[in-house]
Amino acid sequence: MRGWLMQTKVEVLRIFRNPYFVFWSLFMPIVFYFVFTNIFNTGMGDSWNSRFLMSVTCFSVMGTSILTLGIRLVEEKAHGWSTLMRTTPLSSSVYFSAKMVGQTMIHICSVTIIFVVGAVINGVNLSVWQWLTSALWILIGALPFLAIGTIIGAMNKVETAAGISNFFYMVLAFMGGLFMPIEVLPSIFKSIAKAIPSYHYGAGVWEITEGGNPSLLNIAVLAGYFLLFVVLSIYIRRKQEVVV
Repeated sequence: MRGWLMQTKVEVLRIFRNPYFVFWSLFMPIVFYFVFTNIFNTGMGDSWNSRFLMSVTCFSVMGTSILTLGIRLVEEKAHGWSTLMRTTPLSSSVYFSAKMVGQTMIHICSVTIIFVVGAVINGVNLSVWQWLTSALWILIGALPFLAIGTIIGAMNKVETAAGISNFFYMVLAFMGGLFMPIEVLPSIFKSIAKAIPSYHYGAGVWEITEGGNPSLLNIAVLAGYFLLFVVLSIYIRRKQEVVV
């Protein structure tokens, strides 16, 4: 337990020193939120402000899950850190769980800051229960994207990981309706959107801001993708260990 706690602490400190965290988790989402709600806002009102606040928060947490975690794992692999860790008493499960818990602690920080910015800039007014359940949904719903980050982390080159992770991240964000309602998309893209995790991630928290609850479908899809990505990540890493 002590080793796990120390490893988690190290992960948190390293993330705060990572420029990817500052850019993707805080700067970009806040800029997007300000631009889309104050410059391009066409009078859609308070409901749009609260909906888009949740969208950019999901965008932020997805970004650090896929990019920050994934690229950091590749860097550690390239520098021999992950190989060195296998010579220590810490098991692989402790190593990866510490990373995911550390990343979740960073997510708590990101969610808090972005929520405060939304309340200050646009006066987003939700009940205490809505703020708390929205934050909880965003944190727990990020698990499939953390699992994607571990898959990205299995790559060998930082440049390849950065390019692929950025591509999938932006596709998931835009196709999932985080920046525009999927109703304005062509019908084929609507069908695709409803089959990917980012849409159900956003849909769950949008329901909360409108006074409802995430649907069972939202929960089932995210849980299914989480299990799929975890199994795929474990399979890839075991195959790599056999090769080594």
